Amino acid sequence: MDIIIRNAKLLNHDKFVDIGIKDGKIEKIGKITNNCKEEINAEGNLVSPPFVDPHVHLDAILTVGDPNYNMSGTLWEGISIWSERKKKLTYDDVKKRAKEAIKWAVAQGTLKIRTHVDVCDPELVALKAMIDVKEEVKDLVDLQIVSFPQEGIVSFPNGEYLMEESLKLGADVVGGIPHYEFSRNDGIESIDIIMNLAKKYDKDIDVHIDEIDDEQSRFVEYLASKTIKESYQGRVTASHITAMHSYNNAYANKLMGVFKKAQLNVIANPLDNIALGGRFDNYPIRRGMTRVKELLNYGINVGLGHDSVMDPWYPLGRYSMLQVAFMGLNIGHMTGYEEIKQIYKAITCNSAKLMNLKDYGIEEGKKADLIILNAPSDIEAIRLRSEAIYVIKNGKVVAKTIPSKTYVDNEEIDFRVSGIFE
Repeated sequence: MDIIIRNAKLLNHDKFVDIGIKDGKIEKIGKITNNCKEEINAEGNLVSPPFVDPHVHLDAILTVGDPNYNMSGTLWEGISIWSERKKKLTYDDVKKRAKEAIKWAVAQGTLKIRTHVDVCDPELVALKAMIDVKEEVKDLVDLQIVSFPQEGIVSFPNGEYLMEESLKLGADVVGGIPHYEFSRNDGIESIDIIMNLAKKYDKDIDVHIDEIDDEQSRFVEYLASKTIKESYQGRVTASHITAMHSYNNAYANKLMGVFKKAQLNVIANPLDNIALGGRFDNYPIRRGMTRVKELLNYGINVGLGHDSVMDPWYPLGRYSMLQVAFMGLNIGHMTGYEEIKQIYKAITCNSAKLMNLKDYGIEEGKKADLIILNAPSDIEAIRLRSEAIYVIKNGKVVAKTIPSKTYVDNEEIDFRVSGIFE
């Protein structure tokens, strides 16, 4: 064997196990007596499938303040600032920022990323750069690229042509933003275009949809209905749906039934949603995030994304999916024991499912992509936003972190609490 991980704690397992890795695959889970090239003692810490970020904008990442800061904190000012910054984009600029952010993500345990790339650009500069980044970072992270029309498909000149060109060049997923089109009719037309392109090129769909506090923004209803009628169940994701937090309960409940029939995936983005939502409210101010708890309880697959890292929409962040989970469970009133575990799934297996990752998970025979966290359980990992001590991709250690130590009055302090969430 190439690597044996000793004394590993797996999710929903009571006993410690050994994990044997050979030729990039998990060969055995259990008691292992073999010798190996490298041995890692997990020391009872959680060995988890890697984190998955199903929604981020790597083309805009690390551009905060350029050319201006978002002074109002609104989504709309962010889009306006990005329209100006986009004029300065170069191939090298996009690659440099994206690759730096990817390393941040990998260092903290994220090995699967879906990035939306703005294709409202006649030269498709960002898309071409990101396609090359995907190949260059394949030993660190698995990257999916969404063709994303930030300024609309119908409302932007040659928008449909640019969408199709991006798919021909190598975009993996068809995106959209119907609520940002000039009119409701334009938004509906954009969804029809999205579905036609997806079926033509056999692509999954991931749409920014109803990302607004307007309770009358209901494009997701049409998206789900279209999914059923076109027999595209399980291949469509609705990102954000922040308007859903303002829908009346009777309509929201009816809508979730349609989602279920469509096998629609949903992505919430807690950091951006809480920061951008409710900006036009007086008190009480709405939280902005969609109904994560209710959707999960209804049996709908929900993932959580980081969305932005230091860009015109969100000025903060260090690209930590545990920070996303921590914010998500607080906004979503999901602090019950099982609810916290559901949130952990939203940054791991749920997001892997919506990205259609077939070789994901810690099972014999699967690809050896896994992380060792400085925590004994999923709940403790979220509470502590713990370090990823080891990050393993394709059976090779690609990142390590040495946990810091804290002393008070010359006595070392351990923030971990034994025996509660293990």
